[in-house]
Amino acid sequence: MSGSRPPGVSRHYVLAAGGTGGHLLPAFALAVELERRGHHVALVTDERGAKIPGKPAFLPAHVLPAGRLGKNPLSLMKGMRAIWRGRAMALRLFDSFEPACVVGFGGYPALPALLAAQAANIPTVIHEQNAVLGRVNRFLAKRVDAIATAYGEVDRLDSRLADKVHCIGNPVRPEVLALRGEPFPEFSEDSLFRVLVTGGSQGASVLSEVVPDGLAMLPAALRHRLQVTQQCRPEDLEAVRARYAGHQIPAELGTYFEDMASRLAEAHLFIGRAGASTIAELTAVGRPAILVPLPIATDDHQAANTREIVRAGGARAIRQTGFTPKELAKQIQTMALHPETLANAAHAAWNCGLPNAVSDLADLVEGFGGAPTMDVIRVSETQSAIAQTGEALAREAVQ
Repeated sequence: MSGSRPPGVSRHYVLAAGGTGGHLLPAFALAVELERRGHHVALVTDERGAKIPGKPAFLPAHVLPAGRLGKNPLSLMKGMRAIWRGRAMALRLFDSFEPACVVGFGGYPALPALLAAQAANIPTVIHEQNAVLGRVNRFLAKRVDAIATAYGEVDRLDSRLADKVHCIGNPVRPEVLALRGEPFPEFSEDSLFRVLVTGGSQGASVLSEVVPDGLAMLPAALRHRLQVTQQCRPEDLEAVRARYAGHQIPAELGTYFEDMASRLAEAHLFIGRAGASTIAELTAVGRPAILVPLPIATDDHQAANTREIVRAGGARAIRQTGFTPKELAKQIQTMALHPETLANAAHAAWNCGLPNAVSDLADLVEGFGGAPTMDVIRVSETQSAIAQTGEALAREAVQ
């Protein structure tokens, strides 16, 4: 895709994303790219999403009600009412903002805006960050104009929708993407062995419990060269510090590292969860990894996220039930005992990267809504139609 647009064409776009970083960070990246191309962009989210760090200063956030749809009939009705209130508010926003397209990034907070756009005949696009189509995106998939995916293989995506599926990848932060052209850090039998350990935005206790002891079980040739950076939960910090001290392994610990991109640049091996953004950054930069998918992730999507990079030879995946110090040490030895093995894994990870994700997604979005502005057509919904939609959503929520 070209990343270009006709001169003088400025349009309005609405991005709708759930209240987690996994949904919102790709939306922020797209907002920056669309604004760079001269467009006007607005964000629709919930109260939690409005507080997620990283929102561009130019991007206005509109907070809409967005209920969750559970199995309990009372919570189902409460969730439906919140969604329909959000839908009505979104229609009023569209009436003044006149978007050429509404782009959803998953999560229940994105649902009211997408339903409103479809009622108003506004083109819609959804972006799925994981290798399993999420519940809201599953419900919307048949109704939207295009589906952007991060992986070529996506579970729970109806094969009959293949004509509107575009594999574009996950947008990656500019400071991380800038590292793609940098070589893998020098790694020899005499160099330091830098290991980066993170468990997502809040860390992961299982990593704090297993990784120090696993690193201590490495052969002396690797153990004596270790230099570890590990993100921990605040409540785990001192216990992890004591473990590393007891093993005489130098480790820098923290609950959050602002310079994560530079730490990733220096790392020879990553150990952590398998969230979509994590894998997008590992493949953008080309860093080998040992991945421990979050076992309670919806539809086990983190395990699915590991498939491509593992098949390519860029990572090893260990289920949390089998994530023991002994197994971790075994997998590290397999990847790092010989310098060329680790370098080959880094190259395999790099080959899985889709560095043009944000520009390709912007190209896709720009393909909808040929006029700079458009009329919003309100479509009235009967109570029976509302009930039918609520029942369909409920079925998706429990599948």
